Amino acid sequence: MDGDVGIIILAAGLGTRMRSDKAKVLHEVCGKPMIEHVVQTAAHVAGSNIVVVVGHQADRVKGVIDHIASVGYALQKEQLGTGHAVQCALPHLATTVTDVVILCGDVPLIRSETIDHLVASHIDAKRDVSLLGVKVEDPTGYGRVILDSQGNLSAIVEEADADETQKKIKIINTGIYAVKKEFLETALPKLSTDNAQGEVYLTDIIGIGYEQGGSIGICIGDDSNEVVGVNSRDDLQLAEKLMINRQI
Repeated sequence: MDGDVGIIILAAGLGTRMRSDKAKVLHEVCGKPMIEHVVQTAAHVAGSNIVVVVGHQADRVKGVIDHIASVGYALQKEQLGTGHAVQCALPHLATTVTDVVILCGDVPLIRSETIDHLVASHIDAKRDVSLLGVKVEDPTGYGRVILDSQGNLSAIVEEADADETQKKIKIINTGIYAVKKEFLETALPKLSTDNAQGEVYLTDIIGIGYEQGGSIGICIGDDSNEVVGVNSRDDLQLAEKLMINRQI
């Protein structure tokens, strides 16, 4: 990818369900902290055009990353949601960046080829927002992807806010996006905390863009294993198993 693409990695959370006082992204998968896997993948796509949002144990997280890559940092002092994290990061992106990929520091199996494909699809279609989605048999716990009658992406509904019909949808939000920087700058200030968690959801940029008549699309990934998020000890074991199988 060229210098027009920047990457924001969300890595500020503690991860209370990990039952540990260690920041979530510092938990290891195959002998390396999760964040290390994600940063190395991001560097294949965007070089040093990367901003990592840090919060809990920021210095320890930076210490891990600084050994492997040259990146920028944004501090999210209070964890007020994914939308707030991106708000913190946006000013730290290089001025040359026109399109922004947003990754999660707790999704260690994502491949650079998948990100490249998402960015290519996003730029070729001249979209404001492109979401990476995957189809899963059990979507429990994930945000559901809502399509309109023309098949356009109209919204993402979090599990806590979903009705019974929406909960049956099997295409889920991976939390991975490609977004025009210009669109982010106008959409982020419009985000609110009017939801079950009282947080600033990044997912709401989909609905904002759709209502404004923007070009909002979805790119379906081939492999749902790539976007397994680590929120618990069980998830950590699963990610480890999947990564070992990939290396065999």
